[in-house]
Amino acid sequence: MPELPEVETVVRVIRPRIEGLRIRSIRRLNGTASLFNGATEAQLNRLVKNQRIRAVTRRGKYIVLELERGVLLIHLRMTGRLLFRKGPDDPERHFTARIDFQNQASLWFRDMRKFGRITYCSDRENWEGRLGPEPLSDQFTLDWLRGELKRRHRKMKALLLDQSFLAGLGNIYVDEVLWAARIHPETLSHRVSQSKAAALHRAIRSILQASIDHQGTTIINFAFGEGKTGNFRSLLQVFGRTGKPCPRCGTAIKKVRVNQRGTHFCPVCQKR
Repeated sequence: MPELPEVETVVRVIRPRIEGLRIRSIRRLNGTASLFNGATEAQLNRLVKNQRIRAVTRRGKYIVLELERGVLLIHLRMTGRLLFRKGPDDPERHFTARIDFQNQASLWFRDMRKFGRITYCSDRENWEGRLGPEPLSDQFTLDWLRGELKRRHRKMKALLLDQSFLAGLGNIYVDEVLWAARIHPETLSHRVSQSKAAALHRAIRSILQASIDHQGTTIINFAFGEGKTGNFRSLLQVFGRTGKPCPRCGTAIKKVRVNQRGTHFCPVCQKR
């Protein structure tokens, strides 16, 4: 699933193309009934038709189209992509929706597994309040992180994946930041030392920013624009490197399941 750096990359590609445009219509093509999160195509169009896109932003893993009234949220989920044109060899069944604008431009939603969602929300606070702070924002301070870790009693892998705790991290970057901070993924949050909390804070900010600078990580499906892929994969230290030597100590990287998620770590550098 695209995480914060990948979603940020997509936002930076589509922003100059659609910001300021007015929506003519949204069509459901081959999407499932849940594509619009419970709304019908007619209901969604009544809400967004003729509205101008005031800004294109990101919140956590959501692409946010800020309208004159309300917001349109796009979640790419596992395989979603936003394209400005449909290629001649693209199977029709892979396209779930299309947003048409009054200037005749269109934004296509390509989603092979059909898990992606497009949702209208009239009140930004209603959905934004369910998300934790942005890791690259001023709200994500070391004092905040230390305090939140101490008052919770959860495994670090599960806690960092929780979007209500901190918005935007997924499986790839949680493994990477825990390795960088030398924290075992099953360590309970209240047992993380102040020094390791500081290392974790630095790692979250630096690794996410570095991945944004490299336009995200492509493992299997992530692509943006006209088929471009992210370049951060070559800089991953543990994710997807099962059995390979730890870049720090040379020990073979292990893969286990933590809270039902495949998890990569170094058994020497990241002791429980």
